[in-house]
Amino acid sequence: MLSVEQNERLTQVGPGTPMGELQRRYWHPVAVDRKLAENPVKAVRLLGENMTLFKDRQGRLGLVGQRCAHRSVDLKHGIPEQDGLRCPYHGWMYDASGQCVEQPAEDPEHNFASRVQIPGYHVQALGGLIWAYIGPEPAPLLPRWDIFVKENVFRQVGTTMINCNWLQCQENSVDTVHVEWMHGAFAKYALERKGITHDTAVKQTANFMRHHIKLGFERNEFGIQKYRLREGEDEATAPSWNEGHPLVFPNYVLIGGPGREEVQMRVPIDDTTTWHLAYQIYHPAEGVVMPAQETIEPFDVPIEEYPEYVLGQDILAWPSQGLITDRSVEKLAETDRGLIMFRKMLEEQMALVAEGQDPINTFRDASKNVRIDLPVEHYPGLNAYRQGTAVFARGPNNPLERHMDQLMGTVAGTKS
Repeated sequence: MLSVEQNERLTQVGPGTPMGELQRRYWHPVAVDRKLAENPVKAVRLLGENMTLFKDRQGRLGLVGQRCAHRSVDLKHGIPEQDGLRCPYHGWMYDASGQCVEQPAEDPEHNFASRVQIPGYHVQALGGLIWAYIGPEPAPLLPRWDIFVKENVFRQVGTTMINCNWLQCQENSVDTVHVEWMHGAFAKYALERKGITHDTAVKQTANFMRHHIKLGFERNEFGIQKYRLREGEDEATAPSWNEGHPLVFPNYVLIGGPGREEVQMRVPIDDTTTWHLAYQIYHPAEGVVMPAQETIEPFDVPIEEYPEYVLGQDILAWPSQGLITDRSVEKLAETDRGLIMFRKMLEEQMALVAEGQDPINTFRDASKNVRIDLPVEHYPGLNAYRQGTAVFARGPNNPLERHMDQLMGTVAGTKS
């Protein structure tokens, strides 16, 4: 267990807190580009701070403070123009750096606009998402993780705003044995609650209910590689035991399957709110060229009482632990050693930041940031999606069913 003080260190993300300072060394997604195309001005909250994201009429991104410096009007109501974002109240306009460039009612001879600036932050687009960096200068490079830059794939992203602290979402990444219970036993019960017959529910959850024989956790250059061996798997050949998949420090996990990868991102909005993104790519069958995607397809992953799909089950569990889990009363067991490893890693990296050093996964050499390949298990057989557990990838409003058969000739399952 942790002390109350240790728990606060790991969960508080506001300015000046140890975890907040660590998280501010990383780029975080703040919007899906398609949503910004629908409305070019968006209120953003990240790490307990409020900001305004916009795209001007030249298509350039800007991320500035929440309020106009004049009379504190919220700039989420601002007007995007050719050279910036204009406050609707008195017309003051700001460029992407937060510099005021126009004050229409003021005498230009006073040159007052040049002396007015609101906060401005780094913002970039990558892989269909809009990313922000709000930490100290100089900003590191936006990491070009392989999943965001691979070509000839279909992309989509499921998002959920969750009322709980980011850490209990991310700790799921090294909580291996929850699979056979949350995605096995509970999933079977959820299916039965929805009228699925017992025999069908057993069949659809059989893969997840296999008992874990061995667990493994190793630190690597990106975070923690986790391994599992389950009943019915060959220790010599099982990808999940010989290759595994990574927790990408500090707040991602990458999972794989036949012809697909998914990175789950747990973005700390504030101490008690997390924006969860499940970013998925699907590879076509050999020889198939995917149609170009102008924008990435977003869908909602709802919080349901009895979700029948894997991610919905996780999203149900995390807020049920409370807004901020009280880790001073938990009783950890031997199977929680990955969790303990991760918490120690968080403490180590917070200490590095306090000493003025870069934490892991901050990149400054462009030659090493062309494409950063992450180690993830590989499963043969694209058509494996057609059998067994396809139901677990599907939820209300998930466009997977609309697109996969048409574009790839397969329906995707999922793995956690």
